[in-house]
Amino acid sequence: MNPPKKTRVLVVDDSAVVRRAVSEALSADPDLEVVGTACDPYVARDKILELNPDVLTLDIEMPRMDGLTFLRILQKHRPLPVVVLSSLTQAGSRAAIDALEAGAVDVMAKPGSAWAIGDVSQQLAHRVKNAAAARFRRLPEPAARPPAISSETSSFHPRQLILLGASTGGTEALKQVLSRLPANLPGICIVQHIPPVFSHAFAERLNEVCALEIREAAAGDEIRPGLVLIAPGDFHMMVIWNKGRYQIVLNQGPPLHYTRPAVDHLFNSAATCAGPYAVAALLTGMGSDGALGMQKLKAAGAVTFAQNQETCVVYGMPRAAAELGVVDHVLALDDIPAALVRAVQSPPTRSAGSARPEAHSSSRNL
Repeated sequence: MNPPKKTRVLVVDDSAVVRRAVSEALSADPDLEVVGTACDPYVARDKILELNPDVLTLDIEMPRMDGLTFLRILQKHRPLPVVVLSSLTQAGSRAAIDALEAGAVDVMAKPGSAWAIGDVSQQLAHRVKNAAAARFRRLPEPAARPPAISSETSSFHPRQLILLGASTGGTEALKQVLSRLPANLPGICIVQHIPPVFSHAFAERLNEVCALEIREAAAGDEIRPGLVLIAPGDFHMMVIWNKGRYQIVLNQGPPLHYTRPAVDHLFNSAATCAGPYAVAALLTGMGSDGALGMQKLKAAGAVTFAQNQETCVVYGMPRAAAELGVVDHVLALDDIPAALVRAVQSPPTRSAGSARPEAHSSSRNL
């Protein structure tokens, strides 16, 4: 029997030290093969034609042509899954979000030292394999954004809460959902698998294009109507019910499903304190994060949604939840905003007994 085909990777970075470190880190994974390296986009163009890689790792700051410009050209003329390595700076974080909008499948923070790549080699290999599994399509030409959905209800029960989880492909999926939601909805909490610092830039970008107020969550934040809180990279995010309001709890417990933040932690906490007042959706992403948490939410009476396979970049997390039988509705991405609005306009159909308010200290940081 023939051995399984390895994922072929081309490493693009202007630093010879980084190219060597990334190549060694990826080559240590038995499922990956580094077929070549390139010091700039012009060399990368020739290597792509010669070697036909499955995935590209791409630096942003390079001579002759920056990585973002190259990415836009590449995705227009020869679409290819790309994992961007970007610096952990404000400018680097903005560039990383630009790269996701330009068609990169994933972004990863470049360690401060090239030799520190070995410390994140497992995560890098995991992201490259995720990218290889992505449903990859040529980016469509920009089109007018569908109009925002109006809400027939101006006030909601104070216990109502919307929860969203996503991973690979999720940054763009979340933008499509949030940009169509009205500003008067109950509070929204989001876990998107994204590196530290990048999550802040991601929240800022969403805030520019959405009617809702969107920002990165901080410990102790009150979750209120019209506000969207995004879990900060490298922190698990949970919700508690404290003195008549929802609040955010953050911690840096062990990664779950290879990631921190993890959707399961958010969903598990909401199952306890929100129960039938919660509305939850799992969007595109590799793996199974969020499925078991959605199972707890469903058992507590929450309304649950999952993005369908046809519109997912990676149909992993939604599939896992659907296979557990805990998804009320599997929907195309374009249909999810309206479904969320309809769900919060309908009163809970099950008892709130599983979601009794619990006494917590507002300063608690588990």
